[in-house]
Amino acid sequence: VQLQASGGGLVQAGGSLRLSCAASESVFSRSVMGWYRQAPGKQRVLVATITSGGDTNYADSVKGRFTISRDNTKIAVYLQMNSLKSEDTAVYYCNAKVWPINSWGQGTLVTVSS
Repeated sequence: VQLQASGGGLVQAGGSLRLSCAASESVFSRSVMGWYRQAPGKQRVLVATITSGGDTNYADSVKGRFTISRDNTKIAVYLQMNSLKSEDTAVYYCNAKVWPINSWGQGTLVTVSS
């Protein structure tokens, strides 16, 4: 079971990035998929999640700036990040949960320069 994340990079404050994460197993088409992030010296925290039916949940810090979406045919989840701030700098991890599986991607670094 693998999740492959991509799309991180260096961007100036106010810019945009789009993260992608593809799952290797069809079981994840029924999963809750999401993005978490871990800034240097801090714990990993929720960014956004999306159910197989499309219900979304966002951290307050990213509401109105980030949009999570998924493609169940490709078994992929995306995170469109707009109006990026320096405090968004972190390693971003994709996640997929479908009982009893809780799977993590390898992480992709997002660096926002001010």
